[in-house]
Amino acid sequence: MTHQRIAIIGAGMMGQGIAQAFAVAGHPVEIQEPDAVRRAGILDRIRRTLGDQPLGDPGQHTAIVDRIRLHEMLEEAVVAADIVIEAVPEDLTLKQRILAAAEAAAPPHALLASNTSVIPITRIMEPLRDRTRALGTHWWNPAHLIPLVEVVRTRDTADAAVAAMTGLLSSIGKLPVEVRKDVPGFIGNRLQHALWREAIALVQDGVCDAETVDTVVKASFGRRLAVLGPLENADLVGTDLTLAVHGHVLPDLDRTPGPQPLLSELVASGRLGMKSGAGFRVWSEGQREEVAARLTAHLQRLDELERR
Repeated sequence: MTHQRIAIIGAGMMGQGIAQAFAVAGHPVEIQEPDAVRRAGILDRIRRTLGDQPLGDPGQHTAIVDRIRLHEMLEEAVVAADIVIEAVPEDLTLKQRILAAAEAAAPPHALLASNTSVIPITRIMEPLRDRTRALGTHWWNPAHLIPLVEVVRTRDTADAAVAAMTGLLSSIGKLPVEVRKDVPGFIGNRLQHALWREAIALVQDGVCDAETVDTVVKASFGRRLAVLGPLENADLVGTDLTLAVHGHVLPDLDRTPGPQPLLSELVASGRLGMKSGAGFRVWSEGQREEVAARLTAHLQRLDELERR
């Protein structure tokens, strides 16, 4: 495999995970992070993450980390890049400014990608002069363990750019899928947040508490989802049965056009989830760490099984 030079703009949780995935596959990676404190801790955080994975001896980990270089200035990170991926916060103006600067400083052949979770890629790429090489690459957190990457094309994205990005992602062990129409949230987050909206509505309407919602999902259809997608399941039970069920349940599902009052009230009251100790549920520091460890262990087991 020909190694390409990857530039990652922004070194939050997603940026670090994306960088690690490329470095593990042998690609040289340039990370640009303007915050000096965050930049100083990047390599140590990646070393700790590598230590949690079955990737061989510590010497192999050192070789992976040695492929990553850190930069304060964007221009330094992208000047020789073949691929530029921005992973900055979900702020449209910020993303537009970052990618316009990257286009000006990167080689003319470099693909320019946004890792946004929900913002339409077409909007983000509007300021660019050459939008044929611009596209979305929506990675899922944690990026080094979740295989799926949604490759989002705009009306201007060239077929060659989609093919090149898809091939690159496949070569590093990811599972790229093409999103043919640029809609907010793409595919995965539209599905995920449709579920979240109904989950919040059930709690808000007093049908059950938050813990019960989570238990129902994890102990029932959630166990099937890794091997049986929703439309596979519809075909399995039969489209006739699916139609009959929809006739009864769909008219009663939540149709709130914006965020539900319960969610807005939680945020307004400072109940921001695990990071504040409470959200829909109450969390101790130990519980928060246990959930994170359980998730990592589960994803690692799935990864190991798929590699066999």
